[in-house]
Formats: sequence, C-alpha cells, structure tokens
Amino acid sequence: MYAITGITGKVGGALARELLAAGQPVRAVVRDATRAQAWAERGCEITTAFMEDASSLAAAFEGATGVFILPPSEFDPEPGFPEARTVIDAVSAALLKARPDKVVCLSTIGAQADEVNLLTQRTLMEQALREMPMPVTFLRPGWFMENAAWDVACASDDGVIASYLQPLDKPVPMVATADVGRVAAELLQQTWRGVRVVELEGPRRVSPNDLAAVFAGVLRRQVRAEVVERQTWEALFRTQGMKHPLPRMRMLDGFNEGWIDFENSSDGILRGHVELETVLGELVSRRT
Repeated sequence: MYAITGITGKVGGALARELLAAGQPVRAVVRDATRAQAWAERGCEITTAFMEDASSLAAAFEGATGVFILPPSEFDPEPGFPEARTVIDAVSAALLKARPDKVVCLSTIGAQADEVNLLTQRTLMEQALREMPMPVTFLRPGWFMENAAWDVACASDDGVIASYLQPLDKPVPMVATADVGRVAAELLQQTWRGVRVVELEGPRRVSPNDLAAVFAGVLRRQVRAEVVERQTWEALFRTQGMKHPLPRMRMLDGFNEGWIDFENSSDGILRGHVELETVLGELVSRRT
C-alpha cells in the first residue's frame, strides 16, 4: 500500500494514476474526504489526515510500503517559516511512529542553497527527513511549466507575458507536473538504502523568450516577454496581498543570479518527456 499526500493536486494525482495503472494499491491521504470521491471510485483507500497533525498522519501512514510527502506550499510565509516548521515537525513525528518502508518527498531545485528564500521551506524539510531511520528520496524538480497558467490571460488578450525571470534569453530548468508524478511513482516502487537526491527537468530548458514563442504558436498570435523591473517587485507583490514578499523576491533572485540551480552535473539529472507545447496547449484550452 502506498500512502499519497497531495493526491488532489497535479503532482499527487499524476503519481496516483501511475501507481494505479501499475496495479499498485493506493491510500489517498486527504484533508477532506469529499474532495477525494473520484479517487475512491478509482479504487483508492481514503483516509483523512492533516499535514500539521502528527497523530492523524501517523495513522494514515501505518502499514504503508511507501509514503509520498507533498509538503503544502506557503507562498507568503511568516518570518522564520513557522508554517513549514509545524508541518515538518508533524511529518517527522508521524514517520517515526508509523515506520513505513520508504519515503519519497517532493522537494525542489535549489534546496541545497544557503541563501534564505521561498524554497527554504523545502531545505528545512530535507534537513529533518535526512534523520529518518527509513530510506528517503528527495525528488527535486525544476520550475513547473504549469506556473505559466498565470500568463495565459495576458498572453491571449494582450500578447505579452510579464517576466520576473531575467534576462529574457536565460534558459531555466522547467518540467511538467505529469513528469514529476510519473518519476515519483517510479521512485516509490524502487528499493534503495539511506538518503538519495533525484533531480528532474523537462526535455529542454526554457527562457522567458522561449515561453513567449511557444505561447505564440499555441495562440496563433504574436506574444512577447516583458521584464518586470526588480525595483517594482515589492510594491507589486504587496498590492497582490502579500505581507512578506522578501522570500519570494529572493527566490526569483536565486534563479536569475544562478544560485538556485541543480546540485548535480547535467548528466546526473533526469529528463522528463512532456514538452512545453503540450502543457501550454492544455492551459490555453482550459481558458477557452
């Protein structure tokens, strides 16, 4: 039995579909059982647990061959990341109590970075789970292609995508969530010892200019990328409702300055199969 957190999201859903297709039993660990009805109909066992509650998580992980941890993302964290630390403490305690055979945890590109930024939440999770007595794999994907969902409206209506990634011709490791879920399913079904890190990106790296060009092809109209100047970020993020924009700003700095990157050399990084054209085509079709 594989216990999957985050099954109602893109990565967790892709992972669960892969496991079910392989004939593996799946336990969906969800906050709200009513949201998981479709998974129950697919044959999943449904259990309710909260990522901040060690007791309910331990019960959900009990007897599992493998556990997939998808930590919730806090996009406007309080200083010191107290939200993430609460989840980390609960997950750690639950794993120690339930003792599943193995764990795969979704982390991120740049989790090894020393600079504090939005992705530090994953750094803290990695530090804690490295101390677990069972085998643990950290899956570190690149920038999700699906983040381009924020650009669909402006690309469609105005022919412009606003880019915080800079310069516009700098390629960034990107990957589709379908590839992340597929690889996570493969990793869960493997056998290994100790702690390992697996890094994953898509078939090719993507610059903001590349993103605009693919949008142009999908939308059949001219689309260009436009720099959002660094000095405007804080005010913009605050107008969007953020109270603590610095971690997000530093994450973007990390991609732009190069200190958020993969730890391995290129030949040690896994490559996904899903092309950017496929992802953007799906995002645009959902809007129309």
